[in-house]
Amino acid sequence: MMTYSHQHCDGSVIALPVGKVVCIGQNYQDHIAEMQSKTAAEPLFFIKPSTALCPLVPSFAIPANRGAVHNELEIAVLIAKPLSQASTEQVAAAIWGYSLALDLTLRDVQSSLKQLGRPWELAKGFDGACPVAGFVPAATLAHPQQLDFSLNVNGIERQHGNSATMIRGISQLISEMSQHFTLLPGDMVLTGTPAGVGPLHIGDQLQIQMADYFTVTTKVS
Repeated sequence: MMTYSHQHCDGSVIALPVGKVVCIGQNYQDHIAEMQSKTAAEPLFFIKPSTALCPLVPSFAIPANRGAVHNELEIAVLIAKPLSQASTEQVAAAIWGYSLALDLTLRDVQSSLKQLGRPWELAKGFDGACPVAGFVPAATLAHPQQLDFSLNVNGIERQHGNSATMIRGISQLISEMSQHFTLLPGDMVLTGTPAGVGPLHIGDQLQIQMADYFTVTTKVS
């Protein structure tokens, strides 16, 4: 697995440590529907360790012999200042930038663990479970809460979302996260996935786009 460091979308290294990844599940109504789940009043937060992070390009690996590995494309937010019990205004001032990442999920493993009533970190936090593209500085984005993003797999669009349709907006969900977990410089937040999750296979060709800010191509190895 390639060594990971946070990178600017131009390829330069960002001078922040590599920390944990704090995620929210079920933040888009269409994904909740496709998973036949229910909207809950309380947010569903979970954590991927720093060892889950890996570069998205030029390729990324998926586990073999562990069942279906599903794509979940999400807007990623890089934190530059400590956040604890933070207001939405403090959150906005602490964001270094935005990117896209894949919350890779071992779906069969997750389903089995759910049926047993057990936590499902094994399905979400394995090595390489979070391939990440380069980050666009926050000052560059005029409207992060109106951000279009998409995933094509082998030339066919599989996911297409916009941050405007999030159940919890970016600043709100990070503020809520900070009530439970202190976010440190170099930590990353994943903001949920829209509908269109599905299995990836070795050899798949992916194109990932964040509005007009970047388009990257990668493959599953």
